[in-house]
Amino acid sequence: MVGSVENGRTVPSQRIASESRDVMTDIIAGVEIPETSAVVEATEFLRARTSPLIFHHSRRVFLFGSLHARARDLLPDPEVLYISAMFHDAGLVIPFSETQQRFELDGADHARKFLLDRGFSESAAAVAWKAIALHTTPGIPGRMEPEVAATNYGVLTDAIGWGMDTLEVDQMDEIVAVHPRGDFKKEFLQAFVDGLKNRPDTTYGTVNADILEHFLPGFRRTSMVERVIDAPWPR
Repeated sequence: MVGSVENGRTVPSQRIASESRDVMTDIIAGVEIPETSAVVEATEFLRARTSPLIFHHSRRVFLFGSLHARARDLLPDPEVLYISAMFHDAGLVIPFSETQQRFELDGADHARKFLLDRGFSESAAAVAWKAIALHTTPGIPGRMEPEVAATNYGVLTDAIGWGMDTLEVDQMDEIVAVHPRGDFKKEFLQAFVDGLKNRPDTTYGTVNADILEHFLPGFRRTSMVERVIDAPWPR
C-alpha cells in the first residue's frame, strides 16, 4: 500500500478497504507473492483475459523486478508492484476505451481503476499508473518511486536480458521453471504487432514503432524532423 516516498523508499500506508479473504503464501526464487485478495483477483483477471505468454511474462516481471529492487535496497510495496507488473501489458489485448491511445496508457488506466475499485488510495493507484505508463520509457522510471523503477527493471530483464548478470542463476532457473518462456522472443514481438497494427499512430515516439517498422509491411514511422518541418509556421 503506497504511502510517502523517503530516500527512494516507499513508506507503506494503510489501504482504505480491508482484505476479504486469505490465500496461501507462494514463494518463488525467494520472492513472496503477496497473499491478498487483490492479488488473487488480478491474477485471475489477467489469466482469463490475456494469453499464457503475457500472463507468464507479467509474473516474471514481478519476480525479476522484486529481485532487482532488493539488490538496490529499494522497498516497493509488493502488492502495488504485483498489480503494476500484471497489468503492464494488458493494454495490448484489452483496450481501455474506444479512444485510441498508447497501449501503455490502456494498461495503466485498467490498473488504476482496478485498484480504486478495491479501495486502494489515490496515491497507490497513481504509482501503479506511472509504473505501467512509463515501463517502456528509457531513463526515467529508475529515478521514480520504487514500484515504478522495479516494474521497469523487471520488464527490461525479461524482454532484453538487462541485468541478468546481476541475478543468481538458480533464481532465474526457478522463475523460468514456474513461468516458462516458451518461444518468447517470436511470440512476444508478434503480440505487439497484433496489439498495435490497428492503431499505428499511437506508436509515435516510442520503442513500439520499432516493432511495427520491422514487421508491418507499409508502416513508416513519422519522425520529429518531419513534424517540425511540416509545422504550419513560415520558418
